[in-house]
Amino acid sequence: MPIEPAEFALADESATARLGTALARAIEAEAKAIGAHGLVVGLAGELGAGKTSLVRAALRALGVTGPVRSPTFTLVEPYIVSSLNFYHFDFYRLTDPEEFSFAGFREMFGPAAVCLIEWPEKAAGHVPQADLRIALRVAGEGRHAGVTAATELGAACLQRIETEMARRAA
Repeated sequence: MPIEPAEFALADESATARLGTALARAIEAEAKAIGAHGLVVGLAGELGAGKTSLVRAALRALGVTGPVRSPTFTLVEPYIVSSLNFYHFDFYRLTDPEEFSFAGFREMFGPAAVCLIEWPEKAAGHVPQADLRIALRVAGEGRHAGVTAATELGAACLQRIETEMARRAA
């Protein structure tokens, strides 16, 4: 299962959108496994690094046409895409990791759920381990993304993301 982390230079917002689209294609390709086990994607990065933009691009690529809001104040925004339930979490405002448990979010994780989590470290010890971790950071005029897989499903997604990003760069 070991797969090397991938690094992507994202020169502008459209490059971030390409990474979001690549994530969407990976989710589509792994839909059967996600249906059986679920998928957790941790999104790390400072404010303004592009976490919400990445999620928005992935959801648009998967066919979501309505508003894709940042869940900074609501903590979670749900979406249904095909047979999968998407939950976009933003834990920036959590002050104690136990707030995750008190909010009843645990039931949103599991088979047929794709959980995209901004600021997962704010719920450390309570949120399930991420299958895939995407760390975004500001790099000059653009952004930089490091993508790491922690499970077999995450590795399958990462391989598909790398293939899609290489294809779109050509």
